[in-house]
Amino acid sequence: MNARSQGGAGGAAPDSFYVAHQKIYPREVKGRYATLRNIAVWVLLGIYYLLPWVSWEGRQAVLFDLPARKFYIFGLTFWPQDFFFMAWLLIIAALTLFFVTAIAGRLWCGYACPQTVWTEAFLWMERITEGNHSQRRKLDKGPWTREKVLRKGAKQLLWIGFALWTGFTFVAYFTPAAELGHKLLSFSAGPWETFWVLFYGFATYGNAGLLREQVCKYMCPYARFQSAMFDKDTMIISYDEQRGEPRGGRKRSVDAKSAGLGDCIDCNMCVQVCPTGIDIREGLQIECIACAACVDVCNEVMDKMTYPRGLIRYSTHHAMEEQQPVQVLRPRVMVYGVLLLALLVGFGTAIANRSTLIVDIIRDRNTLYRELPGGLVENVYTVTFVNKTEVERRYEVSARGVEGLAIDFDVPLPLVSGPGEVRRVPLRLQAPAAAVPSGGVEVTLVIKAHGEVPATLERGTRFIGPSGLQGATR
Repeated sequence: MNARSQGGAGGAAPDSFYVAHQKIYPREVKGRYATLRNIAVWVLLGIYYLLPWVSWEGRQAVLFDLPARKFYIFGLTFWPQDFFFMAWLLIIAALTLFFVTAIAGRLWCGYACPQTVWTEAFLWMERITEGNHSQRRKLDKGPWTREKVLRKGAKQLLWIGFALWTGFTFVAYFTPAAELGHKLLSFSAGPWETFWVLFYGFATYGNAGLLREQVCKYMCPYARFQSAMFDKDTMIISYDEQRGEPRGGRKRSVDAKSAGLGDCIDCNMCVQVCPTGIDIREGLQIECIACAACVDVCNEVMDKMTYPRGLIRYSTHHAMEEQQPVQVLRPRVMVYGVLLLALLVGFGTAIANRSTLIVDIIRDRNTLYRELPGGLVENVYTVTFVNKTEVERRYEVSARGVEGLAIDFDVPLPLVSGPGEVRRVPLRLQAPAAAVPSGGVEVTLVIKAHGEVPATLERGTRFIGPSGLQGATR
């Protein structure tokens, strides 16, 4: 399959799987899908490059502050204890990809994949410096002249500048953009910040500038397992073979039916506009990223020939081969949709109701209990308070579960923790030994956090007495 597509793009022998890479010069195309693709590029790149400069409540709107272990996303602050939200979000993203793929094939690849988006940007810079597809091909084949050096040099300056700005923006999501810019301009950036700016810039330059379609053909794993999500009702880029064959060139005045020809005039425009260099008329291929450039250019040709549009179009196997209507709602899609909706609702509910306070209670394992004068027994614990807000908090702790249960802290009261502070304090629980049943008893600590963001939590633990050793398992 790869050899066939390479042969169509660069003239290599169709029976050879080991051929030198032939550079692809995709022809410019206009149309509905090209416009949608351009809009997607501008929107996605705009979000990526502008978001680090957006302020929210006095700080960067989206900032992953790794040294402080805080993750700011607009008005929300996430902590390492919230890591499961990221796992949840990744599951949602994966299921969204499955859902979209089951309906519309590789829509992600053609319009939203970072490789596609940045390649479009690099191609745009190549066009404004070296010209259209034929001019670029001619320039590459021609000798090195002053004009060629200037055009190639201008392209490289644009590419390198854009790649470095991409790397800078990536690091700006982890170091505040203004601070990072000042560090780089004053040559005071740390080694890791410098490394990631250069590394991500180099990766962008290499993938989008040099490798381009080779990433989609040989490196992207999605192309390999997408068939598991396809069925005969999945929307794909399809060539209507029944209508188009037998293909052949002709003048517009020629009646195709009387000449024994189909609607395809064999102009190869669909091949010339393909960013991966395949011939869609040979059927669905692993290299196809569903960008629909071939659909736009084929519609232009059909308009010029006064033939109906849609010789190449988004369709399904059932619709093309068996003349059945397109079915969007089917069991696979509905299962994906229900699961995705449930995950989204659950995620939104969990975010809205997430606690801004974490309290952990750990028993002292060295001594299960201590006997005190006056018939009292004491258990020792370590209580950890995690303040997940940006303001100071004061804590009030009470206990219940045993008659006469008392609390004693080994630190001055009141208990206070600063913004984002993780504070550990020793806690002593004391109760009359006679009140503790055999096997111990479950007690409950009630923690009330006072401050700008009040919160109340209850945590259970076991209180052990002299007669409860056999039940002391936690």
